[in-house]
Amino acid sequence: MARLSLLVERLALVVLLVGGLGMLMSMFLGVADIVGTQLLAVPVPGPRELTESTMVLIVFGALAYAQIQRAHIRVELIYLQAPPRARAAMDVVTDLAALAFFGLLLWQAVLEARYSIRIGEATVGLIRFPLWPARVILCAGTLLMIVRLALDLVVDIGRIRSGAPLPTDAVGASGADR
Repeated sequence: MARLSLLVERLALVVLLVGGLGMLMSMFLGVADIVGTQLLAVPVPGPRELTESTMVLIVFGALAYAQIQRAHIRVELIYLQAPPRARAAMDVVTDLAALAFFGLLLWQAVLEARYSIRIGEATVGLIRFPLWPARVILCAGTLLMIVRLALDLVVDIGRIRSGAPLPTDAVGASGADR
């Protein structure tokens, strides 16, 4: 399980970095379009289409890494006051709910990706970007999140049995404090 966890962590970091590069590309192309439109009266074609596609990479690429850091948003009013076993139980409920949600999302994303590939779906505009890569990235990011949630579920069930806190719980920091 430690090898799988390390592999998921490395994949999530790579996807996060690629998402960061996508964000930089979108930003530079957007700035070039604004400067070209406002100062030179020559708009740059394609920034909207590129941003639409890279947004999927940025969001779904970061999900698994945020889960590894346990940095997703949660209401900590009760959570921080609970003992370690109760926190672990709350984390198990969260893991199960997230697995159900992302499982349904993956199911629909796979259907959409297959359809997009089959019809050769592309954006409408001056530059036609294919949409199937964004749909496949959505599937991959969701699958990576599901694997990470399954690993966390195993850890959290073990925490219920042992009563051990998360490493972040032991020092009193939460995902929101980092």
